Amino acid sequence: MDDTTRTELEAAAFRALRDHLMNTRPDVQNIDLMNMAGFCRNCLSRWYQEAANARGIEMSKDEAREIFYGMPYGDWVAQHQTPADEAKKAAFTKAFAENVGTKE
Repeated sequence: MDDTTRTELEAAAFRALRDHLMNTRPDVQNIDLMNMAGFCRNCLSRWYQEAANARGIEMSKDEAREIFYGMPYGDWVAQHQTPADEAKKAAFTKAFAENVGTKE
């Protein structure tokens, strides 16, 4: 397989994942994704930002989140995020430290 085709397939898989998380399963909370899988929608938007920045494209965290979420992040939170209990918050702190470290 040539590099262009591989890149196109990887991009299609990313778009399918984003669509699944945003449209098919918006009910799945970011905290649950992080606790179970070690990444969430915010991680995906950060990886998008980091890829842009690595290519010399200036992009802030908020800009990347708006591109990924298709709306300002605060709007997504207001529409889809539910409160997390203390056990989920504690698990998130551990998962975040293990998978993200000190990055936001």
